[in-house]
Amino acid sequence: MVRIRLTRMGAKKKPFYRVIAADSRSPRDGSFIEQLGYYDPMQDPYKIELKMERVNYWIGQGAQPSDTVKRLIKKFESNTAASV
Repeated sequence: MVRIRLTRMGAKKKPFYRVIAADSRSPRDGSFIEQLGYYDPMQDPYKIELKMERVNYWIGQGAQPSDTVKRLIKKFESNTAASV
């Protein structure tokens, strides 16, 4: 089963996260299928960048987003709708 989830990157106490599609059995920072975007909580305001066409493709293929990624998708969609 494919999951859309976060993987931690960055230095100690300066994290940023990649949004990835990965097999649910692989470890958090292990191998992944595709990078779908990133989330940087350290910037003010936080920065979210997603390839929504690929996110929607994976969800259409049956991938399950994690709870955190669901929230990030909603924030990203509301921010892009407000800026258009």
